[in-house]
Amino acid sequence: MSLLVVGLSHRSAPVSVLERAALSADAQVKLVQDTVAAEPATEAAVLATCNRIELYADVDKFHAGVAELSTLLAQHSGVGLDELTPYLYVHYEDRAVHHLFSVACGLDSMVVGEGQILGQIKDSLARAQELHSAGRLLNDLFQQALRVGKRAHFETGIDRAGQSLVTFGLQQLADGADVATWARGRKALVIGAGSMSSLAAATLARAGVAEVVIANRTPDRAERLAEIISEGDDTDVPARAVPMDAVPVELTRADIAVSCTGATGLVLTAEDIAAAVEGRGGRSAARPAEKAPAARTSAEDTGTRRVLPPAADENCPLDLTATTVQGGFSVHGEAAVAGLDAAALEQHAAWAAGGAVDRREAARRGPETDADLITALAATAATVGRVPERRKPEPAAETPRPEPVLALLDLAMPRDVDAAVHRLAGVRLVDIESLAEASADAPMAADVDQVRRIVADEVAAFGAALRAAHITPTVVALRAMAADVVANEIARLEGRLPALDDKHRGEITQTVRRVVDKLLHAPTVRVKQLAAEPGGAGYADALRTLFDLDQDTVAAVSRAEDGTEKNRDPR
Repeated sequence: MSLLVVGLSHRSAPVSVLERAALSADAQVKLVQDTVAAEPATEAAVLATCNRIELYADVDKFHAGVAELSTLLAQHSGVGLDELTPYLYVHYEDRAVHHLFSVACGLDSMVVGEGQILGQIKDSLARAQELHSAGRLLNDLFQQALRVGKRAHFETGIDRAGQSLVTFGLQQLADGADVATWARGRKALVIGAGSMSSLAAATLARAGVAEVVIANRTPDRAERLAEIISEGDDTDVPARAVPMDAVPVELTRADIAVSCTGATGLVLTAEDIAAAVEGRGGRSAARPAEKAPAARTSAEDTGTRRVLPPAADENCPLDLTATTVQGGFSVHGEAAVAGLDAAALEQHAAWAAGGAVDRREAARRGPETDADLITALAATAATVGRVPERRKPEPAAETPRPEPVLALLDLAMPRDVDAAVHRLAGVRLVDIESLAEASADAPMAADVDQVRRIVADEVAAFGAALRAAHITPTVVALRAMAADVVANEIARLEGRLPALDDKHRGEITQTVRRVVDKLLHAPTVRVKQLAAEPGGAGYADALRTLFDLDQDTVAAVSRAEDGTEKNRDPR
């Protein structure tokens, strides 16, 4: 059997795809159950966070395993396989181990070095153990990943390279200011009472906000979190719990709002936020009204400026609205009117002057009128050096956005807050998508290289232990066979020497056993060493062949060891 991981994360997929592929708690359970029920897999675990969805499995066939795991991910995420496939990544055996260890150390996180992922890996393992889908391989893998992550944080300064997603999000809201200085004295609303929301509430309390309000669909959890915040030893910030239907009112009082729920739909719409901001004192959060096209002035204005019709007026006989503009005039002016008859020119001139011309009457004008108009046009062109044209519309002055009165941090996946809120005046929204963009430019700490070396060493050690463990059942079966041979030979000796006393019988038995042990010691130790090296998987097969070991016996030893492993305390 071999380790396989199929998944997608913020590194491989856009946030819009991650958002749609997010798995609820029930969907994660069903995915694990369906994976172990599938033919290629015997063990399975799901690691699902706000920026990754990964399915780990012990499979006996690589290609069949990739196909089955990819299909199951698509089915349970609700994103079609054809759409999902371009964003999936696959890691196998040592590469899969390396990937999980890197994830555990925070190297693959959106915010490098963040430590929240360790709790998420622990939860993933606990869920798999509850579902009895984690056997020896995944138990060893996830427990070792937790140890590697803890070692990286303990032995290096990776914590200085990054922080939690909550802290990073608050830093983005503060827009370069110190978070504690920015948050001090403000009122905070936290929607949700899970691990991320709890961390947000605690972080805001330590930053010195004036109050923390917790809203959650389960009142008991909200009250418990509020109690923890209020009774914290390192803060004196009051906290209270409110029902979810109180959120609209609380938004009108809050300066900072953090949302991280497990809801599958929007928790806060743009209309909700606009109403909350307007309810703070009459300041509207609606988008600035669309500006009407700016009025224009004629090119030949002198003295009093003359207002002309908008550029997009449908009565204009010439399609000049699509022309490019340089220096205030359309570069296609002469070309646009070249070849037009006098009636059309008169129409355009009358329209540009703000008047109106009956097109049917203009069409009845004769050639003489055409000649007069063309002569006048030529004279004007000779005087000013070009055909008089409409001036480019003055650019509309952009209304400056007011300072935000409400700062929103959306850490949910799928999103809790409508993305349209980004366009509201008086609001600053930071969500997973904007965090992904900001983190792309975040500086990397020097300690990252040291963590990478730790990961490489731990992957090598885990691979060696895994390969050595693969041959252990064969070695155990070999020693069991040798013990049976010794027992049979002692029984034969007793048949031939019935008068042998117990003392001599014991000495002979011990001597034969020592001989067998010494003969087997060197080859079994050496075969374990060889099997631990890359490419050493074939030594188990060689040992079974050389000693004609029964495959069923070896399999029975493996099952017995797996049963012992499953009963081991995961902590």
